[in-house]
Amino acid sequence: MTYSRIAAVDVGNDSIKAIFGHLDSELNIPNVVARDVEDRPVIGIEELDNKEPLDGLHVRLHSPALKDNNAIYRIGNLATKSNNATELDPGSSKSEEDQTLVMLFATLALDAVHARNEKHFPRNKNVIDANYTLGTGLPLREVKEGKDAGYRSKLIGSVHQVEFLITPKYQGLKVNIKFDEVKVYPEGFAAYINLVMDNNANIINKDLIDKRILIQDIGGLSTDIAVIKNRNVDDDKAQGFNLGVSEALEQIREEIRSKHGVELDSRRDVVEIITKKNDRNHIMVRGSRTSVHDITDRILLDLAKKQYRLLRNIWQKNSQTEICYFVGGGATVLKDYLKTLNNSLDGYNIDFFEDEKESIWMMANAYYKLISDYRKKSSKEKEMKDQKAVKA
Repeated sequence: MTYSRIAAVDVGNDSIKAIFGHLDSELNIPNVVARDVEDRPVIGIEELDNKEPLDGLHVRLHSPALKDNNAIYRIGNLATKSNNATELDPGSSKSEEDQTLVMLFATLALDAVHARNEKHFPRNKNVIDANYTLGTGLPLREVKEGKDAGYRSKLIGSVHQVEFLITPKYQGLKVNIKFDEVKVYPEGFAAYINLVMDNNANIINKDLIDKRILIQDIGGLSTDIAVIKNRNVDDDKAQGFNLGVSEALEQIREEIRSKHGVELDSRRDVVEIITKKNDRNHIMVRGSRTSVHDITDRILLDLAKKQYRLLRNIWQKNSQTEICYFVGGGATVLKDYLKTLNNSLDGYNIDFFEDEKESIWMMANAYYKLISDYRKKSSKEKEMKDQKAVKA
């Protein structure tokens, strides 16, 4: 029987978060790509093996799932240094963008070439055959529109090849990726699962499972509000909105460039300025520590007001709600502004995850729990069928 490795992958607007195997590995890569017309020149190529793969991720992708097949990309940290770097645009559908697949395939390939997987994945010279059981997700709006089925069908039944070009340690390797199963979950539902279930599918939050709750998941491009009652997500009342933090981050980045002449590589740089523990909302300008509070406060407060309006509208339609949890990278960015607004306005019972990593990794953790549980149940069903077949 072919070995299939578990992969739980959250393709977030800011970065991709992935958990593999028996929680033995995780990856976090900025969701930034840059097209290359030809192989990039590398200065000091003889020192390539002393650098980290994540700092020089340079690949060619072959996949029938891609609109632009056989293209060369710089990815993550390397892409942020390019003049033609792209991040996902507001209004775009995650399920229909090549960039989502580029990031997904590159992340899986990085896991596949790691030494820990040599015993699992067959290797013929410089070609590795890697099989995955994938748990991932899409914004609620896209799932409601039925785009999850199309996204899954792009992945299942095809071979997706990642060829490492001028990448430290892995140059010249090719990875053929196949999926034995792909589960695409609505992001709001996944957040709920993460709140109530541990990695072994045991209920860990008994106080929560019978409550009526909202989960407002603020991402880069969208916001999902899941409505939970009777231990289930109410699909009719749950809603997805084309409102995320990426436009606000882009605006902050542009205003910093225009006012201070400082060029930030990506939206992730903006997030770090807003959320870092020391010198929050400060940048270095010509070697001097400079506040950008005036820019960040104005733009983020405006976005927080829009997010608060969404909360108010959904709560009014679900008046017996007991608590709303704010989750996701966007919630981390807007936490202080939303708390201030709530204290001065309606005073809803709202909560945040004080551990920023927990909030940011919530989706990947949820997909891991869901796909692991699916795999265990599938294995048990197969065992029972085999036993019946033997008895027959």
